[in-house]
Amino acid sequence: MAKIIYTRTDEAPLMATYSLKPIVEAFASTSGVAVETRDISLAARILAAFNDQLPKDQRVNDALAELGELVKEPEANIIKLPNISASLPQLKAAIKELQSAGYDLPEYPNEPSTEAQKNARARYDSVKGSAVNPVLREGNSDRRAPQAVKNFVRKHPHKMGEWSAESKTNVATMEADDFRHNEQSVILPADDELRIQLLLPSGETTVLKESLPVLKDEIVDATVMRASALDSFLRAQVSRAAAEDVLFSVHLKATMMKVSDPIMFGHAVRAYFADVFETYGEELLAAGLNGENGLGAILDGLGSLDKGEEIRAAIDKRLADGPRLAMVNSHKGITNLHVPSDVIVDASMPAMIRIGGHMWDKNDQEADTLAVLPDSSYAGIYQVVIDDCRKNGAFDPTTLGTVPNVGLMAQKAEEYGSHDKTFKIPEDGRVQVVDSSGAVLMEHEVFAGDIWRACQAKDVAIRDWVKLAVNRAEATGAPAVFWLDPERAHDRNVQQQVEKYLKDHDTANLDIRILSPEEACQLSLDRIRAGEDTISVTGNVLRDYLTDLFPIMELGTSAKMLSVVPLIAGGGLFETGAGGSAPKHVQQLQEENHLRWDSLGEFLALAESLRKLQETDDNPRTPILGDALDVATEELLNEDKSPSRKVHENDNRGSHYYLARFWARELASQTKDKELADLFAPIASALEDNEDTITKELLAVQGEPADLGGYYWVDEDKTAHVMRPSETFNKIIDDLQARH
Repeated sequence: MAKIIYTRTDEAPLMATYSLKPIVEAFASTSGVAVETRDISLAARILAAFNDQLPKDQRVNDALAELGELVKEPEANIIKLPNISASLPQLKAAIKELQSAGYDLPEYPNEPSTEAQKNARARYDSVKGSAVNPVLREGNSDRRAPQAVKNFVRKHPHKMGEWSAESKTNVATMEADDFRHNEQSVILPADDELRIQLLLPSGETTVLKESLPVLKDEIVDATVMRASALDSFLRAQVSRAAAEDVLFSVHLKATMMKVSDPIMFGHAVRAYFADVFETYGEELLAAGLNGENGLGAILDGLGSLDKGEEIRAAIDKRLADGPRLAMVNSHKGITNLHVPSDVIVDASMPAMIRIGGHMWDKNDQEADTLAVLPDSSYAGIYQVVIDDCRKNGAFDPTTLGTVPNVGLMAQKAEEYGSHDKTFKIPEDGRVQVVDSSGAVLMEHEVFAGDIWRACQAKDVAIRDWVKLAVNRAEATGAPAVFWLDPERAHDRNVQQQVEKYLKDHDTANLDIRILSPEEACQLSLDRIRAGEDTISVTGNVLRDYLTDLFPIMELGTSAKMLSVVPLIAGGGLFETGAGGSAPKHVQQLQEENHLRWDSLGEFLALAESLRKLQETDDNPRTPILGDALDVATEELLNEDKSPSRKVHENDNRGSHYYLARFWARELASQTKDKELADLFAPIASALEDNEDTITKELLAVQGEPADLGGYYWVDEDKTAHVMRPSETFNKIIDDLQARH
């Protein structure tokens, strides 16, 4: 039987799964397709990491490891929902909740000393940050705005903030001694096994990574962020924000870049509160309150310090007297520096640009902002967009072209694969990358506190990425632009490989270019404003940034993108959009029993998944289901049945009802498969005839608190009850499922 694997994840996407998956199961069953779930939520990943220490009745299947093997098989067909890339505060909160639920898990050891603590720390760290995507992405990324969504947005444009030519908003980034400027890179001439080591002035050698397997033609990079230069830069930006009277904000990705970016976040907190740390740094650092978990963690930890209230008063004084801070939640006093995972650069920068270059101040007012992105590798693209908006004004969604992306991400490509090769340097010395013969391939002088990292991009992934770019250029006729920086050692090596592998394809009638990120960004902006399309072909980090940046301008949200990962082995991974605002959605559900999460990304991904089944399983019905779903999705948009933000209005559950109704009607009216049409005719009628009853049942539960039985580890029965409140709708769907 054909099979679709649906991932069970976290927060709002998980809530939506309880409502949508029964519909998908019922409709798919009519075509002999099974829909199975694999739990890769943060809580499940934590439990799987301790399976050998838990009693049998509490053990969970290591679904992530299972899917990691499945993506290497040609029959893989996976719907991948957004999951938590856990920051340390999120990880600790999930651990606490599981402990409260009766799971005998160890505490997260901040300073492990015993072997047991070191073992526990290693297990927890394997779950932290981007633990899921590198495992599942055994293919490169094809992300684009579906035509149905573009059509809808042009008719019903989202709000864009006005830009002033006098805007003082800018990006601040380092001009030396960051990852970009210190980068070295090599292309491996043969299969080998590398070692990363730290040479101390005493002559001793500390091995940082014993074995790094590499294959011929793979690209390996090494670079270092100088802690002293980072501190000088950050202090200068705090002063600049004060002098220019703009908001100070830091934009990192402490969830995905789970080693380097929390460290840099800590430097930013200490730079802003430099006077506090100058006076009380010894007490704060001794208590582990170094800012890497944010200002919120420092405030929470003050209760255990003798001078806690004195330090709190000093922090409050700095917040009152210092440069204005951008706010995450001004009503609750949550600043840009409170929680590392609250401000994620790829989502926060486009949101700032969309509302006119503004963020929110403590008075809940919009204000110009100094956006601080320490590493200069990709910061320049945002300055290009800001300058373009300052000159030409806000984007107009009704006339914009589109900038789809072909992203190099297969097999942990580039920086997102560097976590196990990123180190905070303990002592002054020299870090070397050496091959099996002992030859030094790359070397950096380092100082205590510096952040050093190596990265790896596999040749098979680069070959596949080039092929995918050519395929998309052929399919669309749009220019395909490789965003590669000639001043970066990594990008120069990538360009060398790209130029070599382009010769394997017939590109005579295609427009394929290689430009620096800033040049490519400006070209794309010029074309998108003219209503023209441009394919961005980028590495892994830019893939992440651009598939938020342009969609937020074009569509209002990256959740409306179609995200396909053609797996190298032949299967398909179908991603369903971003989850950045998911926590607020769950909070509203808990408080008001209203879920405003939009499952549009799932609808789009599922249609592609169903069509893929015809290719892998020779199932003639699945493309009919997929095509009908696309029509239903467009009707859902045109009929304005997407979730409302307000309680007592149509929410996620209501949008699922309307999708099922429009989907059933399209299947009943299609002429390619009469048996399928006859099967869905009474279903469509039942869903239409009972509209008043179903919508009343769905709306009746709103306005009161909803008990999910947890946040990271929800109660099955309670959550199903909350997310399937219409008995009438449930009976129609469950009866369809029961018949097949």
